[in-house]
Amino acid sequence: MKKLLSLAVLGLVLSGCVKGFEGMEPEPNPDPEQGQGVTDEEIKNHAEEILGFTIPDNQDWISTESGTVTINVTSAVTKVAVMALVAQTDEDGETYNSMTKLNEAEIKDKSSISLNYDVPQKNEGLYVAFYTEKGCYYKKVEGNSVTFDQVAKTRAVTRTVSAPSGTFAIGKIESSFAAERGWIPDEKLYMLSDEDYNRMQIPVDPYNAEYNALVRDLVFAYLPNKAYNNLDKVKAAGYTDDNAYRVTTGEDGPIVISPIYKNDGGYEEVINSDLYYYYFKPADLENAADKVAFLQSLPKFKLIPFGNHFVGDKNDVVEKTISYACLYFGDSKTPALETKGTFKFPAGYKIGFMVRAKTTDENKKKQGELYFDGRLNVDINNYDKTNFTSSFKKKNLPLDSPRATWLKINDRSIMCWESGTDTDFNDILLEVEGSVEPIYTAHEFEYNTYTFCFEDTQKGDYDLNDVVIKAKRINETTVEYSLEACGAYDELCVRNVNAGVIQDNVEIHSLFGVDAKQFVNTESGAEKHAAITARKTVSESFSFLDEINQPYVYDVTTKHTVKLSLKGQDPHGIMIPFDFKYPVEKVCIKDAYNEFNNWGKNPVNSTNWYTKPVTGKVIE
Repeated sequence: MKKLLSLAVLGLVLSGCVKGFEGMEPEPNPDPEQGQGVTDEEIKNHAEEILGFTIPDNQDWISTESGTVTINVTSAVTKVAVMALVAQTDEDGETYNSMTKLNEAEIKDKSSISLNYDVPQKNEGLYVAFYTEKGCYYKKVEGNSVTFDQVAKTRAVTRTVSAPSGTFAIGKIESSFAAERGWIPDEKLYMLSDEDYNRMQIPVDPYNAEYNALVRDLVFAYLPNKAYNNLDKVKAAGYTDDNAYRVTTGEDGPIVISPIYKNDGGYEEVINSDLYYYYFKPADLENAADKVAFLQSLPKFKLIPFGNHFVGDKNDVVEKTISYACLYFGDSKTPALETKGTFKFPAGYKIGFMVRAKTTDENKKKQGELYFDGRLNVDINNYDKTNFTSSFKKKNLPLDSPRATWLKINDRSIMCWESGTDTDFNDILLEVEGSVEPIYTAHEFEYNTYTFCFEDTQKGDYDLNDVVIKAKRINETTVEYSLEACGAYDELCVRNVNAGVIQDNVEIHSLFGVDAKQFVNTESGAEKHAAITARKTVSESFSFLDEINQPYVYDVTTKHTVKLSLKGQDPHGIMIPFDFKYPVEKVCIKDAYNEFNNWGKNPVNSTNWYTKPVTGKVIE
């Protein structure tokens, strides 16, 4: 509520307001016109009238819980992080999971470390990430401790997979869709006979249940099912252009590809697709006058007909049952029929991958060659006669965008494909192992955000945007605070942060460079002001749930202190363990979040209400 209230000083003192909205601080000469004294009962009655429900005595407005996990490590581990898997909801009402870091620490020659954390009460489980020189390893927390018990492998080939028996030779040669469309007139695709693809299948030991669950949790937390959301993350990982390829080691074992997951749409685009590969000497690419033309000129070899592999009810299932081994057919750009392959590749070659879509439904709109290396996708991404172009033109995405990325999940390298148009990069998952160099990149998850929302007056409008502060725990002893918004006319200060420019007696509007009586970042379409950010050193035992650590608001105009709400009080101050989209100016929280009242009436209901905003009623 933004209306200035007149204050009868004596009435306020006699009202004895308790913690939450506290009485006046002993500052001189308060203006008697700045509000009037109201009782806790009047404040609560007003809130119930605005919100439309009776606030139960057991509602403490807390969506967070704290804990401690003991982490046991070996000398290979340099850093650890505690992470939470949390369900979110997209703008279409679809649920997906995200993973956020709650706390992290350098090991510094320790064999054990205990980390405190604050986590959303509604979560799907805790994980610990173990960072080593060979990559990052993840383990789910069961109980209050977790132990690193894996050996970082220097070669993926340490899991021995035998090559198929017998000889294999090129049995068919076809023109690519790119050749048929005139983009690469002479491009040919090379295949074994249909019978040979059955002989190519290698039975393997399946993943155990723990690793199946780990793959699902990590892949879909890092690459959630949220259209157009993941391309920036994929490009930031760096596996683009020349880095899209794996390097062969020259060892005797084969290069092995194992399909472990697919999620088909209504047109069954995955099972109507095939996986191809190609290879080259890096020096030949470097010496090429036109790198793209050189890559286009290479022969592409079919390895996996997905329609033969994913049989039965295999949609949205993580499992490893069958592997396939890549064949080296020599270096000719035009190998002939009956050219025999060998499972041993020379050392130092680069190998790349392509998915060829062959769907015949919908007037052949799902046909074309889709490459991991985005430089080879410009034509297909710009071709109006297929619907692969839809995501790129609708969302203005770069035409040279990749169609796959790499993820390292413990000691396994997973290739994650976008086979359609929504750029979530989780339609097809394949493990790549054997005689290729592994990847070591650790994919970082974001720090968890804790959002503090305050009303500045005793009888508020409950848009909960009068002061908005977001915080992240960066590591054991560092917390980052960001002052995000101020939807109040009063002069206000944030207290109990005291970091950087955010100090107890520094007025909020002045930090944003505006005058009082001006809203900051709470109105749709208004000027966007950068958040005011500062980092603070804290103790290792720090928790946002401890009152001594919680920021609060002091209203200079009315001389009131506003702290987080206590059990049974009105929600004048709440902390949400999430990167919360707070309501637009003058939009009540119950209208910006349809499930807020379900939670308000009963704290065990709709505990993740804050992940489901109403479009147009929150600040995006």
